[in-house]
Amino acid sequence: MATYKEVIGTSITNIAGDSPTTVDGDVWYNSSATNFKFNLTTSFTGWTSGGNLTTARYALGGAGTQTAGLAFGGSLDPGESNATEEYGGTSWTNGGNMGTGRRALAGAGTQTAALGIGGYLPSPPYATNATEEYNGTAWTGGGTLTTARSQLGAAGTQTAGLAFGGTPPRTAATEEYNGTAWTNGGALTTARDNLSGCGLQTAGLAFGGRSSPPTRVTATEEYDGSSWTNGGNLNLARGQLGGAGTQTAGLAFGGLIPPTTTSTELYNGTAWTNTSNMSTTRYALGGAGTQTSALAFGGQAGPDLNVTEEFTQGASPFAAWSSGGNLTTARSQLGGAGTQTAGLGFGGYLNPGTSNATEEYNGTAWTNGGNLVNSRRRITGCGTQTAGLAFGGTPDPSGTEEYNGSSWANSNNMSGGTNVTAGLGTQTAGLAVGGLPPGDRGSEEYNGTSWTAGGLITSARQALAGAGLQTAGLVFGGSGPNETLTEEYNGSSWTNGGALNTGRRYLAGAGLQTAGLAFGGDDPSPTTGATEQYDGSSWTNTSSMSIGRKSFAGAGLQTAGLAFGGNISSPTTLTASTEEFSTFGPSTVTIETT
Repeated sequence: MATYKEVIGTSITNIAGDSPTTVDGDVWYNSSATNFKFNLTTSFTGWTSGGNLTTARYALGGAGTQTAGLAFGGSLDPGESNATEEYGGTSWTNGGNMGTGRRALAGAGTQTAALGIGGYLPSPPYATNATEEYNGTAWTGGGTLTTARSQLGAAGTQTAGLAFGGTPPRTAATEEYNGTAWTNGGALTTARDNLSGCGLQTAGLAFGGRSSPPTRVTATEEYDGSSWTNGGNLNLARGQLGGAGTQTAGLAFGGLIPPTTTSTELYNGTAWTNTSNMSTTRYALGGAGTQTSALAFGGQAGPDLNVTEEFTQGASPFAAWSSGGNLTTARSQLGGAGTQTAGLGFGGYLNPGTSNATEEYNGTAWTNGGNLVNSRRRITGCGTQTAGLAFGGTPDPSGTEEYNGSSWANSNNMSGGTNVTAGLGTQTAGLAVGGLPPGDRGSEEYNGTSWTAGGLITSARQALAGAGLQTAGLVFGGSGPNETLTEEYNGSSWTNGGALNTGRRYLAGAGLQTAGLAFGGDDPSPTTGATEQYDGSSWTNTSSMSIGRKSFAGAGLQTAGLAFGGNISSPTTLTASTEEFSTFGPSTVTIETT
C-alpha cells in the first residue's frame, strides 16, 4: 500500500494541538488527542471578476462598499487623474471630477459621502494637504491637513475621518477630521508610507507599508481614538496594498514586495491569516468594502490596470450562536455598543427599578465599568467600548452621555426626546432613528458635540434596530405598519431596502449597511431567536439564538455578533445570558481512529 507521503508528496505534520493554518485540505496529526484532523472549508471564499474601470490607473483612492464603490484620482502614467467613477455592483460609471488631479491619495467614507485626502500633485510642492468631500454628485473643498503628504493611509467616515503615515518625509503623524477641520491625533508607533488602513476614527487599523530605511513591513497597529498600539503582524511584508473592513475584521490584498503579489489576508482583531488570493497581481490599487464583501480595482503590474475584482466570504452552513459569559446583573431595555470581544452594556430595566450600571465584555466575561450619570431604561447606544455613546430612554429621553473606557460624562441633549429608538455609528458620528413618541419618523445626527436633524425614515416606527455608519446606515423591523421594513441611509435620505423574512419589534442589530445582522425580538408574540444576514440588497435566514429574547442589546459584526440581556418571555422575566454569533471558517474536522 502506498503511503500518504508517496501519494501527496509530503508527510503529515505532527502537532500537539490544532493546525496553525486555515488552509482548506490541511491534514495533521494531533499528538495530544491522538487523532488525525483536517481543515474543511464550509463556504465559498474568494475573488471573482467585476466590471472594469472606464479609465486604467494606479495610485488611486477608494471608498464605499462592494455594491456602492467609489474610485477617484490616481496616476495615468503620465499625468495625474481627477476622474471619479462609481460602482453599482456590476459596472463603473463616471461621477463628478475632483477639483485637483492627484495620485497616491487616500480615501474614506461612502459612495455618497467620501473623503479624498492628501496625495501627489503634478507640480511643486508635489505633496498636498488638500481634502475634498464627495456628496454623490460633486467634489467640494474640505479642511486642509496640518501636514501635506502622499502615500498615506486612511479610515473612517466623511465626518469622522482618520489619516495616518505618508511622505515626505516619511511620517508617523495621525490626524482626525470632524467634517470641517483636521486636528492632530496620536502618532503611529512606526513612521511609514505606502501603507493601507480601514475601520473607524475611534477603531482604526493601519497595516503594511514602508519604513525607514526603505524596508517593507508587516507591522499592524490599532487606533482607539487617541493612540496606536501594536497588533498582529501581516504574514507578508508589503507596501502599496489594498485594504477594507474594520479593526476586528480587516482585509489586506495585493501590494509590492517586490515583486507584486496577489496575496490576501484576513484580520480577526488579533492575528492575520491567509485566504484566497486575487486573480490579478498588482500594487498601488484601490480598495473598499468589508472583510466579507470587498472590492479591489485599478493598480499597476507593468501596465496601468482597469481590472476590478470582488471578494466574497459566503455564509457558512456552520454559522451558529454559542453561549458567552453572563452579565453580572440580569436586565432588559439596556443599551449596547462595541464588538464581540470588546462589548459594552449600560442602563436598563431591573424589575423593579432602572439601572445606571455599565458592564464591559472581553470575549469571555463581563466586568463592571463606570456607571452612567443618569439611570435609565429603553436606552440606545453606539460606538466602541472605549468611545461609547448613550442616548434617549426613560426618564431622560433627550439625555446624551459619552464613555471614555472608564467613565461617562454628559453631553448636549438631543433636540427631541426619544425611547426605543435605533442607534448606529460612532461616538463622533452617531445616528438616532425613529422611536417614541408614536409616529416618529425622525432621525438625528451627532457630531461628537451636538445633535442636528437628519433625514426622515419612510415609515414611522419604534422598537426598531440599526447597523452601520452615520453615512451608510441601516434600520430594520420595529413596531409599525410594516415590521419587515428595511431602510438604508446615505447621510441625507432614506430609501427602502430588502424586507426581513420575519417581521418583528424589540430586536437587535449589528454589522454594516452591506453586511448586517438582525436577531431576536418578538413578532409580536412570543419572543424569537430568529437571525438574518443582510448583503446590501436582501436578507437570508441563518442559525437562530438558543434563547428567544426581546428588549435586549446587540453589538459586533455580521460575522461576529453579540446578544446580551433582555426579556425571555414576559416583561418581568429578565435574563443575564450572553450569546455570541460566529460564521468564520474553515472548520476543523476530527478523523476518528481506532
